[in-house]
Amino acid sequence: MRAVVQRVSRAQVSVEERVVGEIGPGIVVLVAVGEEDTRTATTYLAGKVSGLRIFEDDAGKMNLSVLEVGGEVLAVSQFTLYGDCRKGKRPSFTHAARPEKATQLYNLFCDELRRAGLTVATGEFQARMKVELVNDGPVTILVDSDKTF
Repeated sequence: MRAVVQRVSRAQVSVEERVVGEIGPGIVVLVAVGEEDTRTATTYLAGKVSGLRIFEDDAGKMNLSVLEVGGEVLAVSQFTLYGDCRKGKRPSFTHAARPEKATQLYNLFCDELRRAGLTVATGEFQARMKVELVNDGPVTILVDSDKTF
């Protein structure tokens, strides 16, 4: 699984001009499921994301997690994170999981974050979404369950 994690002061996701998910301070997580991913990858990614120390402590150092600051999470599925542009200019998405598997693991990812104690808002799987956010910092972190970056 892959994720782009952005620290935000607020964010929302809309489908057909209707807001379906909205948060205040916290993180936006764009999540992609790969064809080889398993429940183990999902659990790893949820633990990594919920524990990322990307919020500032009293000394101004990024030393606190979204859990520790009482932040919220907006999780949005985004299979395009598996876009492979190494050949040509049109991305190939052959390494992204099929929708049935991706839906299951994406939902499990959100459930894992909730079990950790986080408030999680979501987009709509397979919908054309508009994500609006105010990146705080800016802080943007890439996370991969295969630890390739």
